[in-house]
Amino acid sequence: MEAEKILVVDDNKEIVYSISELLKYEGYETLKAYDGMEALDIMERENVDLILLDVMMPRLNGLSALMKLREKSRIPVIILSAKTEESDKVSGLTLGADDYIEKPYNPAELIARVKAHLRRYRAWSGGETEKKKDPDQVVNGGLVLDKKQRVIFVEGEEVHLTATEYKILELLMTHPGQVFPAEQIYENVWQETADYAVENTVMVHIRHIREKVEIDAKKPRYVKVVWGIGYKMEKYGKSN
Repeated sequence: MEAEKILVVDDNKEIVYSISELLKYEGYETLKAYDGMEALDIMERENVDLILLDVMMPRLNGLSALMKLREKSRIPVIILSAKTEESDKVSGLTLGADDYIEKPYNPAELIARVKAHLRRYRAWSGGETEKKKDPDQVVNGGLVLDKKQRVIFVEGEEVHLTATEYKILELLMTHPGQVFPAEQIYENVWQETADYAVENTVMVHIRHIREKVEIDAKKPRYVKVVWGIGYKMEKYGKSN
């Protein structure tokens, strides 16, 4: 089987080298670019399976390169940047990035994310020829909810939820970005009229969900609290 090809794009040559060596150790073939223009040139002549893309670069920055790339290709793009402001993450994801990893990166997490996105791309996109998405699956970043089997996969691994936890997660994942007050979650999931005590009940279930689907439950990427209002599913990439 031919090794999958990953394009590493960063103006810091030491970072490009270290990531490339890490990927080679895992069996991937790597290509290197040091600005957005160079990355786009490589994409014109090479069949690339995934891109690790820095944001702040000379000539053409990562977000501008991403916009041009998305005009022609849907291959996975993971933003790799030291910029941690929420607006920069949102901009990258809105423009079509599939995920982001903050510098300094954790090597094990980087490899896990790369493998997960490549696995999903192979399964649901069929390489350069995209297949129709399964209507029974809701995909958001590293989460895949299968409504037919009533199971959830986190970075490709099945995670066991209780029936109530599954219903809450299904509600949030099928409405990414929408904020649900605890009372609304309770009435949707429990099918009962909410009273003053439901907020604590929902909060406990949300905590259990985070412990199962988040890499770091104390710094959740997916299930977010909107203080004073309720809970929402942060949107990553494309969701069904």
